[in-house]
Amino acid sequence: MEQFEKQLHDDLHQFLLSMKEVDERLPKCPDVEEKWEEIAKEYIPDGIREFNDFPSASLGWMMYIGMAVAKFWDAEWEIYSKLENLYAYLRDKRGYDSMDEFIREEVLLLSGTDYTMLEKIVGECASRVYNALRHQNIEPGTRDAFNAYITCLHQLYLMGAAMQLKRMGYRMTKMN
Repeated sequence: MEQFEKQLHDDLHQFLLSMKEVDERLPKCPDVEEKWEEIAKEYIPDGIREFNDFPSASLGWMMYIGMAVAKFWDAEWEIYSKLENLYAYLRDKRGYDSMDEFIREEVLLLSGTDYTMLEKIVGECASRVYNALRHQNIEPGTRDAFNAYITCLHQLYLMGAAMQLKRMGYRMTKMN
């Protein structure tokens, strides 16, 4: 699974780098990274339920969640870090199906071209990850399938956070 995670990481990183959505050096944000496990635990029942019919949404929504958590970290982390269930907070604003729109509109404050462009980028990332997952030839419904799904979500969460940190002006450049 480590090799699969590295493959996902490298592919997403190169794609987002080509789109100028992340820097060569990805940011480290321990507060956002520490929220992953808690968010994943709450997200998984919804994500798995949606996966068969809407795999791109099931995967892509996690990228939006990573962006939202990075935004919260930058804005009012003292408040958001104490929420009992940050995922439920995001989901329950408009429901699971419209969580992407809520995050783009109300959390990231996007509209027009920026709104549409982010939708396309996240859609492409979700599609790339889904394609990589399918090529693993893992039997559905197995522990390996579950672990691979979690691996996909984790990389999308981290890349979403990295994208948002860059959008907010955090740059990871080598110091001389």
